[in-house]
Amino acid sequence: MLNLNSTIDLNFKQFLRWWKRELDFLIPQKIKQIINDSNGVIIVSKNGEHFVLSFYCAGHEEFLCSVARGDKAIDLQSLNEKDERLSKASVVLRLSAQDAIQKELSLPAAAKENLSQVVSYELDRYTPFKPEQVYFAVKQLSGIDESGQIRVMVILTTRELLDGLYEDIQAIGLSPSYVDYHGSPNNLFDLEEGYNLLPVRLRQKKAKLPRLVHGSLLGLTALLLLLVLAMPVFFEYQAVDALSIKAASLEKDAKKVKAMQATIDAVIDETNQLIKEKSASPDLVEMLNTLSTLLKDDTTLSYVQYSEGHLQIQGESPTASALLATLEGSDIFVNARFASPVTQDRVTSTERFQITVDLAKSEAKSHD
Repeated sequence: MLNLNSTIDLNFKQFLRWWKRELDFLIPQKIKQIINDSNGVIIVSKNGEHFVLSFYCAGHEEFLCSVARGDKAIDLQSLNEKDERLSKASVVLRLSAQDAIQKELSLPAAAKENLSQVVSYELDRYTPFKPEQVYFAVKQLSGIDESGQIRVMVILTTRELLDGLYEDIQAIGLSPSYVDYHGSPNNLFDLEEGYNLLPVRLRQKKAKLPRLVHGSLLGLTALLLLLVLAMPVFFEYQAVDALSIKAASLEKDAKKVKAMQATIDAVIDETNQLIKEKSASPDLVEMLNTLSTLLKDDTTLSYVQYSEGHLQIQGESPTASALLATLEGSDIFVNARFASPVTQDRVTSTERFQITVDLAKSEAKSHD
């Protein structure tokens, strides 16, 4: 069952090493050979009173030679001429079971912060040696048991033995950078993550310039990789920003066009209203011309008024009642009626009338 309460151990140093390995393949091999201060590994193994030298590179190990301890007859120059990689190879002394021992221990999980110091305090308890008698290294194993204990592997060898081996190896022209045990060998592809029995004072110092150049190239590669990932996003951002500016400008123009359209619509509405009012009002000249045509010469008008589709006329005629039929018989007048009673003029013997008549066009408009 998955334990969600487990603590996640974040090792940034390990992460950076992994990142370095992942980026390493991007650098051309020829450039790596120039800047690397290590190219492959020379493994020195003790076999009785002889040293067996083999070369490890790219996952393959090949035998080089075998030389007796104390024998200075080995010709490293000739070996380097045969394979130029040997001159830049790291040297690892691999101890046999007769030269070193390993022991697995269980320690409290809190001890993993300072394993070497904890093991040094308890070394004489777990082994027959005191700390000042041996060189030892601690390698943490994976997993934590149910009681919260961590598993560690302690590898140790006596100082007297390792110092003697170191002097014999130097006598043949080699300077080991790492010492490990064949029962628990280091990963030769990445020695920096392994353990090292060789004390710091005896370790060969690496030149800083190649490491700086190598680190700079890896940093530059990482920067270029980030640029490759970031540039498309940056360009997309610029494109979106440009489109946003253009959209804002178009929106501003659209608002202006919308305002102009609203003004034009208002003018059109006003024009239509004027046309409507114009259509609703008859042509006065046509109305008067029709009225003068309908009325006979014996009929005189003294008053004419037009207002809101109604025409009111006053005057005298021999037969005022006949005027109603005459007016309604036209195309533009309808609903003719007397607005007041008809009176008789005794002097002229004519009838005085006041007639109101509606206009046909106005009535049609009102029905629409």
